[in-house]
Amino acid sequence: MDIAQRRALNFRFLAEPTDVNFGGKVHGGIVMKWMDQVGYACAAQWSGRYCVTVSIGGIRFKRPILVGQMVNLRAKIVHTGRTSMHIYITVLATDPKQNAMVETGHCIMAFVASDEAGYPVEVPSWKPESEQDLALERYAIQAKESAQSLDKELQSTPNDE
Repeated sequence: MDIAQRRALNFRFLAEPTDVNFGGKVHGGIVMKWMDQVGYACAAQWSGRYCVTVSIGGIRFKRPILVGQMVNLRAKIVHTGRTSMHIYITVLATDPKQNAMVETGHCIMAFVASDEAGYPVEVPSWKPESEQDLALERYAIQAKESAQSLDKELQSTPNDE
């Protein structure tokens, strides 16, 4: 498998009646589960290792997904660190009879590859190859820096308990 094939992954399936919330649309928690699954599969494919989710950022739900719609989740590596992989995930949906996919949401996820004992291990590095790659890498780096900044701010706040 070449680097372009290892970098990206698609999941495609129909939204089922068990996926809906009280409003009759696919529950946001279900969509987040799908994002985590495709993100994990992409990270494991890239690293060749078991991976754990470190963070999920920038989740945007743009449109609802309806029962019976064809759902396509696209995951691709957009930034790598020494042991981490940042993956951009796009969620698209359509009526399967129309086959005109519309973006319903997206997010950026970070995973760390680990060994059998659960310790982080190095991952293959990835370098941007296009303008879109560069933009997505900048987005991933900004999300990472923002999360780190928020963590520092929270840690400096006194605990009320």
